[in-house]
Amino acid sequence: MLSDETQREERLPPNQQLLKGDRWPVVGQSADEVTSLPVDTEWSVSVAGLVESPRHFSLHELRELGLESRRLDIHCVTRWSRYDMDFAGVPLSRMLEQCNPTADARYVSFSARTERSHSSSMPLGLALELGAFLAVEYDGQPLPAEHGGPVRVVMPGKYFYKSVKWVERIELLANDRLGYWESDAGYHNEADPWKEQRYIAASISKQEAAKLIESRDFRGRDLLGLSAADRDLVGLQAQDVLLRDADFRRANLQGADFAGANLSNGHFQDAQLSGASFAGADLDGADFSGADLRGCNLNVGSMFGTTFQSVDSAGALRAARIDSGTSIDESKLGGLTDEQREFLVAATK
Repeated sequence: MLSDETQREERLPPNQQLLKGDRWPVVGQSADEVTSLPVDTEWSVSVAGLVESPRHFSLHELRELGLESRRLDIHCVTRWSRYDMDFAGVPLSRMLEQCNPTADARYVSFSARTERSHSSSMPLGLALELGAFLAVEYDGQPLPAEHGGPVRVVMPGKYFYKSVKWVERIELLANDRLGYWESDAGYHNEADPWKEQRYIAASISKQEAAKLIESRDFRGRDLLGLSAADRDLVGLQAQDVLLRDADFRRANLQGADFAGANLSNGHFQDAQLSGASFAGADLDGADFSGADLRGCNLNVGSMFGTTFQSVDSAGALRAARIDSGTSIDESKLGGLTDEQREFLVAATK
């Protein structure tokens, strides 16, 4: 019989870090991005598209359909996971029974009430198979606004960006329509944590990448999935650049300026980063195992699921090099696992 610890590890998808306790990071978008957030009683969710009976459901009407309790694990694309989260909500299947989908409805799109029109889609059959539902409660209380309340989609078994916050429109479609997270943010449309389907593809050609790397100036660019491992990039200028899922493993980035950049899920293992600045940068899910961070400015904007030490396949510990000259904003350490936070605090003393 497997031990409790082994069972817990087998629930963790590849390259995810388990958050312990009651921490639930606010990522993706915050409550103040919602457009004209009304009181709960004024919120409604519409069902439209390929249905015979389009409807608007108030929160009261949603609850009248009957809430079901669900306990499930969630996995964020920025590499953190939480186990045993208790939601209550209405199954998508129960809502659709009230609307009579037509025979050619093959996809479902979820849209939020936000300034950037956050949205995502799924094959309808798969969404129903996974048990998608609209959550209105968490841990026995109304779902907090910062986590998508008063109502959000919960899509079990997928990275959590598929669980759209502040959902106000459900539309059934004959053909897929990529949502904000896929078309704008570049996230993978299938979002399987066990297959690490995080991003769709790199955003520029190899020829363009080679020219940029030679110039050492990335400013003003969106460089999803850039491959720059083992490169000499001393003094790189990358302020405010979108560099999600970039590969800088073993690169020489001494004195690089990443201030304000989005470096989520970046690969910096064993990179030379002494004297580099990450002021205000998004380091969610980035991996700095074995990197030289001496004298770095780590007063970052966000640091959820960031890795500073890990164990390699041979069982050896690979820890970032940090000294008293490394500047760290301790208010951002709450998004780290206990192990990563303890290492970082100890290393800077």
